Amino acid sequence: MTIRVLLADDQALLRSAFRVLVDSEPDMEVVAEAADGAEAVALARSEKADVVLMDIRMPGTDGLAATRMISADPELDGVHVVMLTTFEVDEYVVQSLRAGASGFLGKGAEPVELLNAIRIAAAGEALLSPLATKGLIASFLAQGGADDQRDGSAAHARRLAALTVREREVLGLVAGGHSNDEIAERLAVSPLTVKTHVNRAMAKLGARDRAQLVVFAYESGLVRPRVE
Repeated sequence: MTIRVLLADDQALLRSAFRVLVDSEPDMEVVAEAADGAEAVALARSEKADVVLMDIRMPGTDGLAATRMISADPELDGVHVVMLTTFEVDEYVVQSLRAGASGFLGKGAEPVELLNAIRIAAAGEALLSPLATKGLIASFLAQGGADDQRDGSAAHARRLAALTVREREVLGLVAGGHSNDEIAERLAVSPLTVKTHVNRAMAKLGARDRAQLVVFAYESGLVRPRVE
């Protein structure tokens, strides 16, 4: 199946470079380009995009607002957003994940990293770029979510209570950045069993993908942040 990619960036030169790169791959194609967030949302719907490469800073409707719109639209449930940042470590990381993005990638990433990011996002996996360590992401989530954790602690507790002990265990390992294969090895179960637990946790928590599971795990206090 060909991955349908939408490019959203206000810089035409960057969009052209991304288009050449994406269209060079046999398993993906650029279906449209947008110069701002509002256009990106409309094109995601009309062009049935699978993955949106979304610049954060754009005039008018920015990438964060556009990502929230996509995440909130049931018709766009299958659309995965990868946020593109000038700097991989900035205040937008948390906002990107909370807005519903599957992950983020620095604009200075190597071409193979960008292509891999598209494939990971299309598969519904959580994307954390190589320079974004698990500890750093956890720290950002904690700093950005302190107030939300206090206000929503009861709601988080209720949602956690809906998970089985094993599902909570798997959720914690997902938040730690472990793959299904790694979790399976650690728990001495099959990768298929892990996938089942992940899917059930996503359904119970209303998470679009693994990135949203990571956000919930930290915001609920199931996993505590630490800086490595």
